[in-house]
Amino acid sequence: QVQLVESGGGLVQAGGSLRLSCAASGRTFSSYAVGWFRQAPGKERQFVVGLSGSGSNTYYADSVKGRFTISKDNAKNTVYLQMNSLKPEDTAVYYCGARLPGSGYASVSSYDYWGQGTQVTVSS
Repeated sequence: QVQLVESGGGLVQAGGSLRLSCAASGRTFSSYAVGWFRQAPGKERQFVVGLSGSGSNTYYADSVKGRFTISKDNAKNTVYLQMNSLKPEDTAVYYCGARLPGSGYASVSSYDYWGQGTQVTVSS
């Protein structure tokens, strides 16, 4: 079992930055691929960014390329999402997920573990 806890969300003005954290406990986190997803009210959870288990490959949704960066600190069992140049349309609850390598990085159903989510609100 892997337990995930997100933090770092909040209210920020458009153009601002936030860094989300996802702390993992339980099984060795280093072997898992991870991803960030977001869900706005009335919408389905959508893929934002993924990181392979080795940490060598990253995958970004077109809407966040060049603005968001994922990183992972295996020593701290923590994944980060640095979000810059935030836009009002980035407003959502952000979730981190962990999955065994090999399955689809952009599919919600591929992830075995999820955190509780953290709210990000970007004002115009």
